[in-house]
Amino acid sequence: MSPQRSNLADTLHGLDGRSYGNLKQIRGRYRFGSVTLFVDRVQADPFASPSKVRVRIEHADAKLPPELITDRQDRIAAADYLLRAGNTALGRFDRKAIILGRPGQEVLERTNVRIDDAGVEARLLVNLPARGRRILGHRAADLLTQDLPDLARAMFLCEKWNGGVDGFRQHVQLHRDQLELRDHLGEAGLVGFIGNGAILPRSAGDSDEPMDAAHAVPFASPPELEHTVELSSGRSLTGMGIPCGVTVIVGGGYHGKSTILRALERGVHPHIAGDGREWVIADPGATAIRAEDGRAVTGDDISPFIANLPSGTDTRSFSTTNASGSTSQAANLVEAIEVGARTLLIDEDTSATNFMIRDSRMRALIPAEREPITPFVDRVRPLLDRRGVSTVLVAGGSSAFFEVADHVIALDAYIPRDVTEQAHELVGIDPAALSGAVTDDDAVTDDDSVGTPAPRVPTAKALRPASKTKSARAKGTDRIQFGRAFIDLLAVSQIVDAQQTAGVAEALEYLAEIFDGRTAITEALAEIDEMLDEQGIDGLTGHRDHPGHITRPRAQEIAAALNRYRELRLVE
Repeated sequence: MSPQRSNLADTLHGLDGRSYGNLKQIRGRYRFGSVTLFVDRVQADPFASPSKVRVRIEHADAKLPPELITDRQDRIAAADYLLRAGNTALGRFDRKAIILGRPGQEVLERTNVRIDDAGVEARLLVNLPARGRRILGHRAADLLTQDLPDLARAMFLCEKWNGGVDGFRQHVQLHRDQLELRDHLGEAGLVGFIGNGAILPRSAGDSDEPMDAAHAVPFASPPELEHTVELSSGRSLTGMGIPCGVTVIVGGGYHGKSTILRALERGVHPHIAGDGREWVIADPGATAIRAEDGRAVTGDDISPFIANLPSGTDTRSFSTTNASGSTSQAANLVEAIEVGARTLLIDEDTSATNFMIRDSRMRALIPAEREPITPFVDRVRPLLDRRGVSTVLVAGGSSAFFEVADHVIALDAYIPRDVTEQAHELVGIDPAALSGAVTDDDAVTDDDSVGTPAPRVPTAKALRPASKTKSARAKGTDRIQFGRAFIDLLAVSQIVDAQQTAGVAEALEYLAEIFDGRTAITEALAEIDEMLDEQGIDGLTGHRDHPGHITRPRAQEIAAALNRYRELRLVE
């Protein structure tokens, strides 16, 4: 369809006062100077899901610095900047009518703004105005023919930005530096890095915004763990490097232990300037593990942790619709390793005590052959030595992990100290007795208590149940509706927002097409990741012109949703 301009305004004025269904005729493409407007879908009535509208400007008009939008990662950062510029500009317009999507503190790949070889576009959700079920045509004309083109110009034309091109350049360069630092972790034998001066506390327990710097204690690395990185941009960073191995973080209540762990959980993603955690970088596959009473488990091999149950249940392929604290934490852990996690993030406060430890008195009272649970403290070193899986553990009430820890860090009013030597002295061990980590290829084979389990293969109809009549849909941050079933993601703490949950829902739809009764879960997730790397987030939605607002999820969060789906069935 050829671009139109005056037609849209005239049509909308002519529709004023008519029944809402008449708006369907405005679908199409319209030109307003440098801005092209696409009306892709018109809502059925004022109370239905918003209409889908795109605004686009070609590169020749936008004049974005070409050296900052050349490769895929730069375009992710650039699109993030443009999205934030759009949210700032939205203050001049009707936020109830125009939904652009509000990003959080992380820089993530989103569908909201797309940069391709020809230009840039924003995907908007628009509530077309009405009184009752009658069209407010004059207001709709202002909205579509004036407000949206003005918003596009404010987002995409460099001369409209408050910070000019310099702010754009700094945003992209920060993203580049963070990715370079992330790549450096593996080369340096680290699972995490926390830069000196970082502001880790948040403004409130239910907020991801940083605490006011005037009231926060800036992070300062203990000298023993201090690590300096020289980046190719010329930036020099110094902070605490967390080595591969077993690291235990201790300290009194409210002294910052869980704050560090939470920062590392979010450190799997880059952050914006001013967040305070710009230089908190974690192994990108690091996964938070906790107990999760009541979750469903399907075919997990939890035998390294739980075996010889009095009921006779085979824990090499364990299934339940109502897991206990210990079985759920065991399942969460083996599922994380199954999809490639090489770093586990665990907080004692959210763990099942009997899964984590068993003290000497309990061991003396209950013989090992009568206790089906092998606690994590007995498996954390084999996981490292045989599987190359590191652990960062917050412990506030038990010293049980001192004996197996490579490093012990104590927090005192948010100030970290390396107390490894004192901790080892307290439990009377020689640090030399701790074996070094080896890779999977070098894994020992005798007494392979944490060996690689058999692949889990879903049935061909695993994600095509008879009860499924509609597409998977995100319900906020922590729940997905899949047919008549609901998948509870409340305990999956590394999902950052509802758009990422929507991305997980789209991924479940994609997995439904992959599963054929022969493809293992790990293979299917690898196929999705490869597709996303090649095609971008739009590939997850089938490259629809307007895919709505979704954010790319990690394989870990996709797997978490799949594993919590109560109707999941495996090939036996």
